[in-house]
Amino acid sequence: MEEGASPPAKPCARPRPAVAVLWRGPVEPLVFLANFALVLQGPLTTQYLWHRFSADLGYNGTRDRGSCGNHSVDPTMQEVETLTSHWTLYMNVSGFLVGLFTSTLLGAWSDRVGRRPLLVLASLGLLLQALVSIFVVQLQLHVGYFVLGRILCALLGDFNGLLAASFASVADVSSSRSRTFRMALLEACIGVAGMLASLLGGHWLRAQGYANPFWLALALLIVMALYAAFCFGETVKEPKSTRLFTLNHHRSIVQLYVAPDPEKSRKHLALYSLAIFVVITVHFGAQDILTIYELSTPLCWDSKLIGYGSAAQHLPYLTSLLGLRLLQYCLADAWVAEIGLAFNILGMVVFAFAIITPLMFTGYGLLFLSLVITPIIRAKLSRLVSKSEQGALFSAVACVNSLAMLTASGIFNSLYPATLNFMKGFPFLLGAGLLFIPAVLIGVLEKTNPHLEFQHFPQSA
Repeated sequence: MEEGASPPAKPCARPRPAVAVLWRGPVEPLVFLANFALVLQGPLTTQYLWHRFSADLGYNGTRDRGSCGNHSVDPTMQEVETLTSHWTLYMNVSGFLVGLFTSTLLGAWSDRVGRRPLLVLASLGLLLQALVSIFVVQLQLHVGYFVLGRILCALLGDFNGLLAASFASVADVSSSRSRTFRMALLEACIGVAGMLASLLGGHWLRAQGYANPFWLALALLIVMALYAAFCFGETVKEPKSTRLFTLNHHRSIVQLYVAPDPEKSRKHLALYSLAIFVVITVHFGAQDILTIYELSTPLCWDSKLIGYGSAAQHLPYLTSLLGLRLLQYCLADAWVAEIGLAFNILGMVVFAFAIITPLMFTGYGLLFLSLVITPIIRAKLSRLVSKSEQGALFSAVACVNSLAMLTASGIFNSLYPATLNFMKGFPFLLGAGLLFIPAVLIGVLEKTNPHLEFQHFPQSA
């Protein structure tokens, strides 16, 4: 209807002209700052819960080498572990249930209004969560306020919404050939930020306590919100004013999987989505319990070792990027993903039986190619839909991401305390077994029709 008036008034009726004048910056700094702030807060929140419950229950919480040397179960420590695991579960479930609807709604909405509004909203949500955490730590508020912070963050899109807009913006501007590497580059930003934040957080906690790292996270998120509002270069060519609260946004996501289209394989879309669901479930499930696993007997890590472990956990984002670049010269993407899954499975098995620190770091080392899988699947999914459906697609992937994280929290945080008495590392063995599912799916899909995703692009180019 307004087609004739749209091209001259490209920024529409929104306050975008001032934004375009400043600097058309890429999306990568936003993802870097967001994940730096999140990873800085994550292990600190877990350790804060541990020490808060230790104080409440009268447990000294020192976990010295003498007490770690004997393998008898301390019932008080076990109660601290269980409470910490359960409150982590409450925070994750509350955030993911809310984010399941908001991130998909906002992601599809960004197809119309542009990526910037979602990036700004998600930045403000993360900022609010950090602010609530500061109040909890500084004022010794009830730990239930951590749950409130997660809900506020999820209402505004959460990190999943930010990732949906970020990956969609990369798909907006990348070619089909370069898309896999561009997706991996964006994930590498996540990893490098996480690694640096982990190293800083562990040392800083030992030196100055909990409050100051949370203040740094808040400052970074303020910078991030300003960058999203005034510096990010919009990648949607002609943003339009569109209602937010309408079923059309969710309907566009559902149609990706159910609407008939001779040029696309709904089977491939659904099965690749299942594959990424399982990979993310295992990744975040293991991540949820790793800090508690390392804090408790027999490892008994202090905050410094927790920082090193968390940094090692994020190093595969960088090593996987380099590995992907090299392996793409001689192997198809599907084979690279299979190799990554094999190393991921090995790492999980080592974690399951790790009772000493060197063995734990060996497990981290085996994960060096584990994160080539998700960018490869994202790129394959992106090639299965048209350019005008990228926002809806990555909203669907954000939905899958939320469901995977919810499932991960439910399974791993419930299973970990339930298996403490007979095999502490059992959740990692379960994760290793689950990873055979995406390995089989990727192999079968590549074998049946390896070039399906490229079929409709030459016609639309």
